Amino acid sequence: MRAFYLLLLFWMIPVYGVDNRPPIRFGLTAVVVTENLRFLDQWSEYLSEKMGRKVEFELRKSYQEVMDLLDAGNLDFAWICGYPFVQSREPETIELLSVPEYRGAPLYHSYIIVPQDSTVKNLGELEGKVFAFSDPDSNSGFLYPLALMAAQDKKPASYFRHTFFTFNHAETVQAVSERFADGGAVDSYIWEYLAIFKPEITEKTRIINTSPSFGFPPIVSRLGVNPSTVHLMKTTLENMDEDSSGKALLAQLKLDSFGHYTDSLYNDIRAMANKIQRVDAEFNQIPSE
Repeated sequence: MRAFYLLLLFWMIPVYGVDNRPPIRFGLTAVVVTENLRFLDQWSEYLSEKMGRKVEFELRKSYQEVMDLLDAGNLDFAWICGYPFVQSREPETIELLSVPEYRGAPLYHSYIIVPQDSTVKNLGELEGKVFAFSDPDSNSGFLYPLALMAAQDKKPASYFRHTFFTFNHAETVQAVSERFADGGAVDSYIWEYLAIFKPEITEKTRIINTSPSFGFPPIVSRLGVNPSTVHLMKTTLENMDEDSSGKALLAQLKLDSFGHYTDSLYNDIRAMANKIQRVDAEFNQIPSE
């Protein structure tokens, strides 16, 4: 009888044993507020269950770090920004997977913000002052304010007295709220997220410029990932709004859902980047700290 149970256990191990495949690696950046580590654990557990395989989030400070990991094959998926998505790569290493839908649309804005009690009313009045950019590969936190200056034939290196990168939209809001900077450029989604969960920070800032709508920061997959894995991740994300656990996670992200869109959603960002480069190939090369 003991031999029978041992044999039964032997048969069961392949069926119920631990999945020995390497985890699915999912990169995150400042495009999402990542301070809530418990939430990331919950989202990881949700995705792992749906994928039938461990999903691990990889948090990095800058978009460039995440793009480097994708290029090197060290990430399978990532939530990035529209600006690095539209940049040229030879060979191409990523493709659009899914787009978050926020307040009824796959869109967001760039906000130019100043301290609440500042007398500044527009970007022109920030000339000669200290300005905080979010990331050199951020659309809302860098590219858009560059476009505003380019329209006036101005360059950030001479336009501002001093500039710096925070590499985090939330920290840009913090820097402006605490007057480390006279102004800053941030992702509207992050500012509005903070306005709900950390209003004591956003209440110390004021929006002086709202950009046109842009395609919301996308989730991408690395070319070379197994197509069935890519399809299952896409389906899992885009079905999150159809079950209670997924809805609860979306509610914490303050998103409606994830949806299928083509990369034409990012044509405005692509056109803005191309226009700036035509004006001056070195326009966006300002010191980073």
